[in-house]
Amino acid sequence: QVQLVESGGGLVQAGDSLRLSCAASGRTFSMGWFRQAPGKEREFVAATRWSASTTYYADSVKGRFTISKDNAKNTMYLQMNNLKPEDTAVYYCAATQTLTTSWSSYDYWGQGTQVTVSS
Repeated sequence: QVQLVESGGGLVQAGDSLRLSCAASGRTFSMGWFRQAPGKEREFVAATRWSASTTYYADSVKGRFTISKDNAKNTMYLQMNNLKPEDTAVYYCAATQTLTTSWSSYDYWGQGTQVTVSS
């Protein structure tokens, strides 16, 4: 069983930065970040594998967000720079076997952390 715990959300102004963390217990192979804004579907943000450098990003966050990991701490991060009001959402980390951008393929989910960006 895999447990994921996110932290690091908050209220910031446009142009600010935040770093989200996702601490994982149990063995996972690939990790991803997703977000869901009120009234919208859950959408992919970024994903990576623990054992490789391969990363995927949504077009909307490329160049602003960076996914990284600390294998020794079993923790994944999402560094978010130049935040925009449209980045406001609940952010979830998730784990799966095969690296994918499809949220339905992820088996384990964290509880979510709120990110609010004011204009």
